[in-house]
Amino acid sequence: MSEKNSVREPLFHVAKRDTLPVWKSWIIRIISILIALVVCAVLTMLLTGENPISVYATMIKGAFGSERRIWNLLQSLAMLLCISLAVTPAFKMRFWNIGAEGQVLIGGLATAACMICLGGKIPNALLIIVMIISSMLAGGIWALIPAVFKAKFNTNETLFTLMMNYVGIQLVSYFTMYWENPKGSGKIGIINSADHAGWLPTIGEYEYLLNVIVVFAITVFMYIYLKYSKHGYEISVVGESENTARYIGINVKKVIIRTMLLSGAVCGIAGLLLVGGTNHTITTTTANGRGFTAIMVSWLAKFNPILMILTSLLLVFFEKGAGEIATVFGLNESFSDIITGIVLFFIIGSEFFINYQLKFRHSHKEVK
Repeated sequence: MSEKNSVREPLFHVAKRDTLPVWKSWIIRIISILIALVVCAVLTMLLTGENPISVYATMIKGAFGSERRIWNLLQSLAMLLCISLAVTPAFKMRFWNIGAEGQVLIGGLATAACMICLGGKIPNALLIIVMIISSMLAGGIWALIPAVFKAKFNTNETLFTLMMNYVGIQLVSYFTMYWENPKGSGKIGIINSADHAGWLPTIGEYEYLLNVIVVFAITVFMYIYLKYSKHGYEISVVGESENTARYIGINVKKVIIRTMLLSGAVCGIAGLLLVGGTNHTITTTTANGRGFTAIMVSWLAKFNPILMILTSLLLVFFEKGAGEIATVFGLNESFSDIITGIVLFFIIGSEFFINYQLKFRHSHKEVK
């Protein structure tokens, strides 16, 4: 007596997709953004009754509506891009540096310390040079600590760098109270507001142009460094396989320490630009969450510094535009966050369809 069992395949299954050409990947991303905008439009009409076209027009106006808004957008773009570039070498090495927020704060703290302690006591040009060196050293050393522990003791770098963010925040909080001006205010206020000692110079009439130029130079440097230098090659090999890297003679521990030192130093530069060139003060919110947003920027751009310009611009645009619609239409700021979140959800979701495909069942097999 034989039994006849019919085994039915699942309706669909997920399969790894072959690497897509870059242009096809970006078509998928653009389609996902368009779908997200349609979803946001429907949600806007259902929840607020507002015309979604007017809402989107307001978002564009909020980001590009005036020369000042454009420069503010470029400033925000430059800062986010700078921090994204900083974490990219570590991420490409598969060292998950979640501590950029703290590294930026420590770089900014070093900058503020130079401005407060040395402002008016040494020539301004020399002060700015000291600020640059101090911020890079501070950010680099802050990143070096988890790198050494990872290289020597194989600690979990994700938790280590994440926890160091909170240490950095508390250090800034302590010195904020120590330097508070006026006493009892709980904040430092504008540093050297009278003589502008340590303020980074402006270029012509454009307050943020220097920041944009510096970050552009870092972008070019990072692209060349990662793509064409020996160090960039070693980072890629270590990221692919540490065993392979050791087999071909690469000193993995040295690469980890060197790469994190670079990552922290660039975060320190971001702190310098924020404190010395933009805010002229330091608070626990100086980094403003950019250290975490930079993770998304770097990942979405596939660790490509040039593509990071586009991903940074997209995120900054939605941040500026979403804030504008909350103001113009009198909506709760949470609504603008909802729109931004939906768009980001679709962008991140598009990565699934770039890397995987759904294969549907065509027929079923019978097993006797």
